[in-house]
Amino acid sequence: MTVTIRDVAKRAGVSPVTVSRVLNNSDYVSQKTRARVEAAIEALGYVPNMLGPSLRSKQTMTLAAVISDITNPFWTNVTRGIEDVAQVNGYFVILCNTDESEIKQAQYLQMLLRRRIDGILFVPANNESAPIELIQKQDIPVVMMDRLVPGVTVDSVRADSEEGAYRLAKHLFSLGHRCIAVLAGPKNVSTSVDRVTGYFRALEEVGLQDCETQVYWGNFTQESGAAMAAEALAATPNLTAFFTGNNFIALGALTHLQNQGRRVPEDYALVTFGEIPSRYLFDPFLTSDIYPDREMGRQAAQLLLDRIQGKITGDPKQIVMQTELVVRHSSGTALTT
Repeated sequence: MTVTIRDVAKRAGVSPVTVSRVLNNSDYVSQKTRARVEAAIEALGYVPNMLGPSLRSKQTMTLAAVISDITNPFWTNVTRGIEDVAQVNGYFVILCNTDESEIKQAQYLQMLLRRRIDGILFVPANNESAPIELIQKQDIPVVMMDRLVPGVTVDSVRADSEEGAYRLAKHLFSLGHRCIAVLAGPKNVSTSVDRVTGYFRALEEVGLQDCETQVYWGNFTQESGAAMAAEALAATPNLTAFFTGNNFIALGALTHLQNQGRRVPEDYALVTFGEIPSRYLFDPFLTSDIYPDREMGRQAAQLLLDRIQGKITGDPKQIVMQTELVVRHSSGTALTT
């Protein structure tokens, strides 16, 4: 149930008018009363409606896409898929780019909830449940994309990261690689964890007890990829392959290797997740587990609209999309002993 200004007033032991004065920063409220009202607002998760009571039951025909990094081509394509569906159905899309920042994420959510957005397509910055719970408290439909958050029940659309990682790892093992650096994303993001889990599932299945694996946790950025690659090279002289957590990590690692005079695949194999457009690489040569990014956006937007329009009700739906292993030059050929 949506929290109202009356609920806040009751909890704080004041009138709704006093709560309104606090929200509007009026001088006619004592600091003691203001503190009590603000504490009630925080405890109840109250978000004031900037559109006004007369519009509370009306739709704004606007969706929000809260994306982690719009500079990444993966999320650009997901957003295009969202827009494909929204436009056909007469909806506009507000794009919010968080840069994986909890602070920016919180600021955007407050803005969106105050404006009573019709629905939110959400890529969480981490595995904390509070942002999802805040959205749900306002009775605003939400679909989580690409990632999962423990402890919440919510509609979601994601790719099978663990299975994709399993295939990539088996491909490296089949080529004879036994000393591999895993350059992962953040440890508190489900997609990162799933990809590391898939790697070790493949390792366990093939029974390679002699395989030396070092896991480095970082961020889904080129800078992080370069830093992790440098650390891996310094720590493991007999390294033969890099298993990278996403396309930007792969680009960062590749750039560092090139700056060091190392070659891919002649000196090191490198595999990753997601496609890299030609504007980044003249020759698309990276072996990668390819995600149906634009289709993910389409399916997430359609699921959200179906919830908004009452076409589906009941328990949350979990859509898990399959990925495709595309083998190119970067993983090299079989090693010889």
